[in-house]
Amino acid sequence: MTRNMASTQWHSKDRNYPEELESCRLEKVAVDYGDYHPLKPITVTESKTKKVGRKESTSSSSSSCSSNSVADPLSSVLDGTDPLSQFAATAEPVTVNMDGKKKKHEIEDFLGSDFVPWSSKRGEILSRYTTTEKLSINLFMGSDKNRPTNAGSAVSEKVRTRLEELDDLEEGSQKELLNLTQQDYISRIEELNQSLKDAWASDQKVKALKIVIQCSKLLSDTSVIQFYPSKFVLITDILDTFGKLVYERISSMCLDNRASLPANFSPESVNDTAKETCLNWFFKIASIRELVPRFYVEASILKCNTFLSKTGISESLPRLTSLIRGIGDPLVAVYARAYLCRVGMEVAPHVKESLNRNFFDFLLTFKQIHSDTVQNQLAVQAVEIPIYLTLYSPAIDWIMRCIAYRAPDTLLTEMMERCKKQGNNALLLNSVMSAFRAEFIATRAMDFIGMIKECDESGFPKHLLFQSLGLNVALADPPESDRLQILNEAWKVITRLRNPQDYINCAEVWVEYTCRHFTKREVNTILADVIKHMTPDRAFEDAYLQLQSVITKVITHFHDFSVLFSVEKFLPFLDMFQKESVRVEVCKCIMEAFIRHQQEVTKDPVILNALLHVCKTMHDSVNALTLEDEKRMLANLINGFIRMVSFGRDFEQQLSFYVEARSLFCNLEPVLVQLIHSVNHLAMETKKVMKGNHSRKTASFVRACVAFCFITIPSLTSIFTRLNLYLHSGQVALANQCLSQADAFFKAAVSLVPEVPKTISIDGKMRSSEVFLFEFLANFFSTLLVVPDHPEQGVLFLVRGLLNVIENYTWEDNSDDKVRIYTCVLHLLAALSQESYLYHVEKVDSNDSLYGGDTKFLAEINRLCDTLIGQILEHLKSLGKEKTLKRQSYLALLFFNSILAHGDLRNNKLNQLAVNLWNLSQKHGFADTKTMVKTLEYIKRRSKESESSHFTDLAARLPLQSRT
Repeated sequence: MTRNMASTQWHSKDRNYPEELESCRLEKVAVDYGDYHPLKPITVTESKTKKVGRKESTSSSSSSCSSNSVADPLSSVLDGTDPLSQFAATAEPVTVNMDGKKKKHEIEDFLGSDFVPWSSKRGEILSRYTTTEKLSINLFMGSDKNRPTNAGSAVSEKVRTRLEELDDLEEGSQKELLNLTQQDYISRIEELNQSLKDAWASDQKVKALKIVIQCSKLLSDTSVIQFYPSKFVLITDILDTFGKLVYERISSMCLDNRASLPANFSPESVNDTAKETCLNWFFKIASIRELVPRFYVEASILKCNTFLSKTGISESLPRLTSLIRGIGDPLVAVYARAYLCRVGMEVAPHVKESLNRNFFDFLLTFKQIHSDTVQNQLAVQAVEIPIYLTLYSPAIDWIMRCIAYRAPDTLLTEMMERCKKQGNNALLLNSVMSAFRAEFIATRAMDFIGMIKECDESGFPKHLLFQSLGLNVALADPPESDRLQILNEAWKVITRLRNPQDYINCAEVWVEYTCRHFTKREVNTILADVIKHMTPDRAFEDAYLQLQSVITKVITHFHDFSVLFSVEKFLPFLDMFQKESVRVEVCKCIMEAFIRHQQEVTKDPVILNALLHVCKTMHDSVNALTLEDEKRMLANLINGFIRMVSFGRDFEQQLSFYVEARSLFCNLEPVLVQLIHSVNHLAMETKKVMKGNHSRKTASFVRACVAFCFITIPSLTSIFTRLNLYLHSGQVALANQCLSQADAFFKAAVSLVPEVPKTISIDGKMRSSEVFLFEFLANFFSTLLVVPDHPEQGVLFLVRGLLNVIENYTWEDNSDDKVRIYTCVLHLLAALSQESYLYHVEKVDSNDSLYGGDTKFLAEINRLCDTLIGQILEHLKSLGKEKTLKRQSYLALLFFNSILAHGDLRNNKLNQLAVNLWNLSQKHGFADTKTMVKTLEYIKRRSKESESSHFTDLAARLPLQSRT
């Protein structure tokens, strides 16, 4: 069979492309839809069905089309009912307590998403209130008394033992650790939290209570006063854990036969055992001698009152509020009030009377802050009053936030008036501005400025008050008539600040207010003032975060970049970012805003010069250590800028911009790729404007574009990027009648193919390159159909050169890609032998025009075809030897289909070759039977056409064999 195949001579089939295209069009058939239309609404009818297992009939909805002639197969099988309906019919009816649902969602409804939870404040407090001083902590020391009692012990003995264990804590079963660093202290607190969980899990409830009492006692200690807010956060985490464990324990005792206790349970549904356990916990806590731990531990299990009575929480809150009056230290007392507000908001946010009373109690005791006792304590610890007052901020802010949440303006006005009556009320005023709604503060901004002016500077710093006011007016708009006066009054104070850190903290806040309500003139003044304050002694080096925030706020509000870059001090402001990593982040932020907000292309020289500088800064940050993801991000931002630059019909200026960009961004390969594509697009735009008829000037310009691409492509490292760009640029050159330049691109691509490695890296993984090479070559051969031969290079010089490269390329041992490529070349050669080609390039004469069906040209094509057929058959023969029969079957059928589509089967030798390939493909039982059946049907269908009698003979000679 192989000898017969080897002696075959190729004859291409004559093609009439327009006729073939017309025959492939879908047949037009008139359709009478009648009443039916796919978008017509479905009519739903009610049908009465009888439920299985029920005596009476009930209504059920079933969807059906308006036509009743079509029966629903599921309904007929199920006799009108479905299994779920049958199951529901036999199930017990479930009653739903709507009042219970209302109670369940009561807290969620009151505390909406606009309420900022305590958890959001936790990290801020821990990072702000730190210390370098040494700390101490008392650790609980376990004893043998904590061993569980024997099962036979009397109940009275068990109770006596537990009372002794509780007293043991008061008598010193603890160890004091001294000279701890802040991190050591935090680690010890975390250990105590874990010890609490472990003790609870091992059913050592008294030990767990001892740990909680011991931790609560730490909140009485203000020996390192600057760390107290952070200590409060850490200790209350343990209290929260304890409260949750106790509640879950009592809740589990109420389950009985229920899977879980409903959220809307009433005290009446709680069994006596659970109530007794709950009371037992409250009695144990009531026996704690010291006030502070007794208060905190009881507050932590406040929610457990719901097991005892409906009014338990509302009754306990006023009592706990009164209990705080006994705490002498004002700092300890205010944080105790904050904890009570926090717990109260979690379990009974609607009980606002106790929260208000809590705050008013604080106002009555506010004078204690300036008492001799506190002054002496601050003197011992060398803490100044302004620093001391800031320790109150988290607690007071939280108390006021809880009270102000969804409170009417009348209450807020009353609270503000009460704060005014306090001497040196800066601390309270700051908390009011932090906690109240921004709209409330903004509408009264001038009143607050007046109150700030009256505050004593020696107490709470005024710049912090203006910072808080700035946060509010940035979120909500003050009256338009007051806006300029507000800015002037605030900036008078801010600009006089000598400490750069205090200054930039305030300026950062007020920049947003300025950007929202004023023009570039006022923004420029603010930026100039910031530069003036932050440049001396390189103060900006310690304020990069705030300066970056300033830039972000400016570009957020100025979407018109022509206006933004006309702000005189904007670029000098960028010069303060001396640290490269920060400078690059700022540049990225600017470019992201430009790409996001710039809607139209631009040629504004102000924008172009500024953004070229920004992009150059990003580009120059790239080095050998830069990650690929970072390079990709920077390249995408720069490419986004390049795509937004357009000089309209001034194509020469556009090309000059691309040349400049190439020199500026030469280290980022994706940018060079974008520039090549942009220049190719520019050449095609020129062709479009000239409607394909280039003048001497435009022809010269297009050649300049082509030269740009030809020079730039070799600098790229990715070989497939270079190959595809050579091909793409050659196609552009050909479209613009630059034939010699197109030949140069194609020759470069041919010479580059041997350099393609066997494997390439894709997303960090090594993959075979043959798939990509095959795709490129198939595209390349499709292009070569329209490329005219060079008069000095001979017939099909590019095709021959590429075939030689393919022949010499080292393919993988188990690969058939080489033969598949040869099959593609056969398709090309068949297309080249036609009188008129399938497609052309406008104003470029392809070989069909140059040779005009010359016999020597056709003979040369046939010789190439015979050579390729010989190579393909040799490969098929080698596959038979290697027993790789499945691959042989696939390739034989592939080659058969190629002959069927492109060969002239009236030629007896070619016809016999097709029959042999058909038989070979199914010889060993690996053929795809479905494909072969469809192929044979196609041949039989073709045989019925005129002048296709040879298909009838062929079909008769093509047997179908089963796999067996």
